[in-house]
Amino acid sequence: MIHGVVDLGSNTVRLSIYQCEEGSARLLMNRKVTAGLADYVEGGTMTPQGIQTASQILMEYQDLMKNLGFDQPHVFATASLRNISNTEDAVAQLQRDTGLSVDVLSGAEEARLSYLGAVGPTGPNSGLLIDLGGGSTELVHYREGQILSSCSLPLGSLSLFSQYVAHLHPTGKERKAIRAHIREQLDHFVPAPPSIPQACGVGGTARAACKVANRLFGRPQDCHTLSAQELRRLLKTLKKPDHDHLHLLLKAAPDRIHTLIPGLLVLDTVAQAYQLQEILVSSCGVREGYLHHRVLKGEAG
Repeated sequence: MIHGVVDLGSNTVRLSIYQCEEGSARLLMNRKVTAGLADYVEGGTMTPQGIQTASQILMEYQDLMKNLGFDQPHVFATASLRNISNTEDAVAQLQRDTGLSVDVLSGAEEARLSYLGAVGPTGPNSGLLIDLGGGSTELVHYREGQILSSCSLPLGSLSLFSQYVAHLHPTGKERKAIRAHIREQLDHFVPAPPSIPQACGVGGTARAACKVANRLFGRPQDCHTLSAQELRRLLKTLKKPDHDHLHLLLKAAPDRIHTLIPGLLVLDTVAQAYQLQEILVSSCGVREGYLHHRVLKGEAG
């Protein structure tokens, strides 16, 4: 059976197509549009232009699925529609435009599904999951395969860029303001973070950070880990990128050139709070969790 899953995120809208057999899933195709839906939010409300942008992308994905001979995709949204005041109106308009129902995940649901998709039964037995998106960051502390605590911080790489950065790269003053905001949210949601040596990193920023670190530090291109020290070196090097560093960013992560520094500040601030030593970056996450625990289990039920 073929299933398409669309993740309607604050920064990117992704379609993943999977072949599913006997409870397992194999990724066949990935498509991504950097839509920046968070930039269409004014006064807490998603503008008609933002809704139209989301509708257009969904219809393009519908056409792709149809042309390939597959059923309509399953669509879910995270902070892109969760953190706005007109969620119900936006979801209703998207359904009128496309005929697709959009499942808006709560922060707790997103955290749980990210954990199940990225870690699940085969990942590290204990640690911290960091799912850094465009509009929210989910933190899940787990031990012996059980979730001990989880939270969703109302901040992400794109929302921080939009809120604090005037030009392409944040100034020293802007970086300080971003980090202060992250610490404030951490203090509110996780007032006493435990010491955890290892984290699993999920999301485009974490993957982009690894790609940039591989090129910058001469690491193997398939390296998917980032030590706390490498994370700080990355931030120090890129806070005032020279000509060569800008070209490196354009080669490694062109669609993240404006959101990478805010995202790295989130990762570094979380790493310091939890005294992390290493982040293992996963290629899986909330889409795989949604597929297995909402789509496939729903069929079985």
